[in-house]
Amino acid sequence: MLVLLPPSETKRDGGEGAPLDLSKLAFAELTGLREHVLERVVELAADADAMMRALKLGPRLAVEVERNRALRTAPTLATIDRYTGVLFEALDASTLDAASRSFAAGTVMVHSALFGFVGALDPIPAYRLSHDSQLPGLVLRRHWQAALAQRLREHVGVIVDLRSEGYADLGPAPVRSGSVFVRVVAEDAHGRRRALNHFNKQAKGRFTRAFLASRPQIDSVGDLMDWSAETGFTLELKAGPADDAPTELELVA
Repeated sequence: MLVLLPPSETKRDGGEGAPLDLSKLAFAELTGLREHVLERVVELAADADAMMRALKLGPRLAVEVERNRALRTAPTLATIDRYTGVLFEALDASTLDAASRSFAAGTVMVHSALFGFVGALDPIPAYRLSHDSQLPGLVLRRHWQAALAQRLREHVGVIVDLRSEGYADLGPAPVRSGSVFVRVVAEDAHGRRRALNHFNKQAKGRFTRAFLASRPQIDSVGDLMDWSAETGFTLELKAGPADDAPTELELVA
């Protein structure tokens, strides 16, 4: 099974790894595309005002410009240790045991606007770039969409897409049996459901942590739903696959 996670805007500083080496990231076929975005971001970061406009940042976040300026020389951390948003706080990767982290390396990918898909343990620096960032002469959706969609089409097995819709559009998952998009919802006393924001991310983090901690063998959506129920998660079918949309599951938080 492959779990697709969104990134977070916030990142942990520093790291103990050597500076970025694109050849050490998963999916070598993306190296050329990564280098192109990396080059544009580093060049733009030389002009702090232009970089802040592209990232839609206020003065208090000027440090993000320096992060982008230093992308080629800054130390690296494993991907799941680098991100610090709500999802990754709930995942709490630093407290996973060695077996769970090793399992993550083969089953979890994070979708980065800068690097495309990166493996859970891939060494990356701190950076700032979002799926909707406006870089001069580079439309991220057009740049990434075909290659990332192809990468997912080539995956054999279940795909569990926990990304936001913005990132899902940047690299669509295939519409086929075994490929599911998960929405997090809350249910009130009357059975009415509504989408969540903060707790949406938290639930996805807890779900991913439980998956890594238990390391199940998932060969079908049925296996996924059985495992979820056994682990204490309510995961239900919302909509079957359509011609242009994948199967949707609701994770009830």
